[in-house]
Amino acid sequence: MSTVSTEAPPGADRPDGPRRPHAPKRRGPRREKQWPAYVFLTPWMLGAAVLTLVPMAVSLYLSFTDYNLFEAPSWVGLRNYREMLTEDPRYWRSVGTTLLYVVVAVPLKLVLALGAALLLKSLGRGRSFYRSAFYAPSLLGASMTVALVWRALFNDGGTVPDVLGAIGIDSGGWVGNPDLAVFAVVLLTVWQFGAPMVIFLAGLQQISPDLYEAAALDGAGRWRQFVSVTVPMLSPVVFFNLVLEMIQSFQVFTPAFAISGGSGGPADSTMFYTLYLYERGFTASHMGYAAAMAWLLLIAIGVVTLFLFRTSRSWVFYADEEGR
Repeated sequence: MSTVSTEAPPGADRPDGPRRPHAPKRRGPRREKQWPAYVFLTPWMLGAAVLTLVPMAVSLYLSFTDYNLFEAPSWVGLRNYREMLTEDPRYWRSVGTTLLYVVVAVPLKLVLALGAALLLKSLGRGRSFYRSAFYAPSLLGASMTVALVWRALFNDGGTVPDVLGAIGIDSGGWVGNPDLAVFAVVLLTVWQFGAPMVIFLAGLQQISPDLYEAAALDGAGRWRQFVSVTVPMLSPVVFFNLVLEMIQSFQVFTPAFAISGGSGGPADSTMFYTLYLYERGFTASHMGYAAAMAWLLLIAIGVVTLFLFRTSRSWVFYADEEGR
């Protein structure tokens, strides 16, 4: 006669019943689904390594060497940096010229781009045509051909000095004037306001009309609506354009090279940082010195960008942070 066991299984006295062993996690199919992503990312990773990371590492090494493109580089330590910061007055003139350009060109370009965006937003018919027309200089302005035409316009006997002379402003040729040559480059940059204008226009179209209606009901006029509604709601777009234009302005090269004929003249008035870097690296064959200049430029742009991000907390308004 068989005996039936009445012993309860382990864990039966628990309120949630007996504990069941966990099933092993299946990771095989997930890993199998990931390999196509790595395959498609491989060209980008190879490009980033070969075209960006490796050249940066080589450039950093060359900045501590004496290298003339024809002989093997010889290690000199911090001599390039020391000479640049303490013994090279042209370096500091290039820094001053570049800072003047950034301080003048970037605000003017952003103000003009915002004004054009506000004008386009108020237009009914023809908005697409004018948007394309205003954007066209951004496509053409970076070319050497347009920069040479710009030089002819501002040179002695050019259209701009003749027009100014006709209205009683005898400025002469801007290209040959050390006090005005840099402003010819500034105007060429400001003329290319199409890219930030399109971004401003997209930001303006995202602002809710209800905000303007509420401001109008409170008695706010157009200027008050612009200051109290448009500017705060558009501040993230202003910040985005400011960072991009600042970075690009520090690296300006083609307009300065074309207008000055590659010399940075007259009297180094258009000797921008990148133009001087080009001169030391490829004209004077001091590639180690040029590499050191490039790394200091990278550090300077990083510091200024970090400063803009730090200060943005006090003037950039994000709508999703209102309830936090």
